Amino acid sequence: MPITEFTAALNQVAAERNISTEEVIATLKEALVAAYMKDHPIEEEEIEKLSADIDSDSGEVKVFFDKKDVTPAGFGRIASQTAKQVILQKIREAEKESIANEYRELIGTIVPGYIFRIDKDTVIMDVGKTQGILPFSEQIPNERYSVNQKYKVLVKEVTDKDEGGSAIILSRKDPRFIEELFKQEVPEIESGVVKIEEIAREAGERTKVAVSSSDDKVDPSGACIGQRGIRVQAVTDELNGEKIDIINYHPSPDKFIALSLSPAHVVDIMLNEEEHSAVVIVSEDQLSLAIGNHGQNARLAAKLTGWRININGPEGSEKKTEGEGKEKDRKNSKDKAKDEKESKSKTKKPVKTAKKEKKGKDKPKKEVSGTDPENKQKDSENTEDGKE
Repeated sequence: MPITEFTAALNQVAAERNISTEEVIATLKEALVAAYMKDHPIEEEEIEKLSADIDSDSGEVKVFFDKKDVTPAGFGRIASQTAKQVILQKIREAEKESIANEYRELIGTIVPGYIFRIDKDTVIMDVGKTQGILPFSEQIPNERYSVNQKYKVLVKEVTDKDEGGSAIILSRKDPRFIEELFKQEVPEIESGVVKIEEIAREAGERTKVAVSSSDDKVDPSGACIGQRGIRVQAVTDELNGEKIDIINYHPSPDKFIALSLSPAHVVDIMLNEEEHSAVVIVSEDQLSLAIGNHGQNARLAAKLTGWRININGPEGSEKKTEGEGKEKDRKNSKDKAKDEKESKSKTKKPVKTAKKEKKGKDKPKKEVSGTDPENKQKDSENTEDGKE
């Protein structure tokens, strides 16, 4: 093979597969050793003594065993075919590894992609040069996926497969996905003026983001929200309506905890440094707001600050509420007993009335027999007639 032809072919393969010429040469050497062993089997313990060499100028190939030239004449047709197959396989592996290394540098960043295939709960996405996996554990719970849908995804990690090669794991659930979305929408974050300190997220429902500013003239939460909320709205739209609370970070734990419970207003905070816990006092009308729906607001605040948070109402109102409850219980028990007595008396009265009515019916019968005044008059007249 002439030098120009060999060099041109080598450079072409390296350019097409996006790999270095050194990798192509190393792959060729392995292929030549495999081709030689097919025609000239050797013991396993002696394989290390076998090697191949390629002249980078002329392209001449030689095989050595224990530093002795054992290159067969012509190398044979079978050896050439084997070498070709191994070369193609190794080049494909090198190409995949090159792509995997490229995406390893993109870990923690957002890439655009579209859904190529859905395999049960796993979504396979085309992200440009390769395909990535969006597993069920990294999906937003309330999202419904279909083929050819376009989404932004976070490159979470690149893992090695058991059968060889690499797998690119994508995510839309990771808190870093929120951070990268804000970087795309807020120039102050990209420039470093505004910094995202902490993120607490329950994917698909609600997220709390604590931000700070290195410039006193820049309001960190205002920069993230944007004019008329346009910046935070862009992030919310990408997350299909997930609620986002943006608060200003504070280095003081008590103030940071108070801010993290926004939109509720805190009356007082008592910290326990040893147990890393805090008791938060809020007014009666703010109690449900501070706790949130199913405890969500308090739960996210605890994740955001790293403190265990207990939320209570004012002591006076709590005691008063308890007292009112006991008094109501007493009244209710009395009213209940009274109602029971009345119901018992009502059930007994009809029986007594029936007895009286029976007695009343008997009396007229007695009057008919001799107590009726008309009958009395008739009897007296009959008596007088008898006497005459």
